Amino acid sequence: MTDPVHGMTGTLTSPIRGAGMLGEVLVAIRGGTEIYIARSDEPLAAGTTVLVVQVNPGRIVDVVPWIPLDPEPGGKTTT
Repeated sequence: MTDPVHGMTGTLTSPIRGAGMLGEVLVAIRGGTEIYIARSDEPLAAGTTVLVVQVNPGRIVDVVPWIPLDPEPGGKTTT
């Protein structure tokens, strides 16, 4: 069974200073928020929005920076 945080976004509450180092990510789930231990292949600053790409034992999640798609500069869509 897949952990419900897989594929969700969250916000880093502590930085990940480099590959092999750990930080913390806050994820909104189950009507509240939960903290997970986060790791990434690259340094990421606290406050960065990330996507959970893998869930590991011990509440450790692998994350990547999340950059929402913006259809046009300024956030406007064409119709």
